[in-house]
Amino acid sequence: MSAADLVALAAVGFAAGVASGMLGVGGGVLFVPGLVAFLDKTQLAAEATSLLAVTVVAAVGAWRQHGYGNVRLRDGILIGLLSPIGVVAGTELANAVSDRALALSFAALQLYFAWRLARRVLAPASRGS
Repeated sequence: MSAADLVALAAVGFAAGVASGMLGVGGGVLFVPGLVAFLDKTQLAAEATSLLAVTVVAAVGAWRQHGYGNVRLRDGILIGLLSPIGVVAGTELANAVSDRALALSFAALQLYFAWRLARRVLAPASRGS
C-alpha cells in the first residue's frame, strides 16, 4: 500500500467519523464511495471492507452519543439482533450479482433516501412539531 493510499484511507476514515458522529452516517454512505473513488476498489470489495470499518465507527459513535443520552438502547439492540439474517442474505446476493449492478443499486438507494429526507425537511411543519 502506497503513502497516497494511506492518506486517502485516513481522509475517508476521518470524513466518515465526522459524518457518523454528526449525522449518524458514515459507514456505507462514505466508506463505500470513498473506497471506490479514491482507492479504486471494486464495489463489492468496498462494501465488504466498509462492513468491517463501520464496527469501529459505530462503537465509538454510540459510546459518545450514549454520553449525551441520545441512544435508544432497546431499539438499537433489537435492530442489531434482527439484522444478521438480512446481512447473510445480502452478502450472498452481493456475491451473485455484477459489480455494476451493485454500484447502481447503491446509488439508487442513496438517491431514494436523499429524496425522502429532503421531502421530509422541505414539507411544511405540522402543528405538533
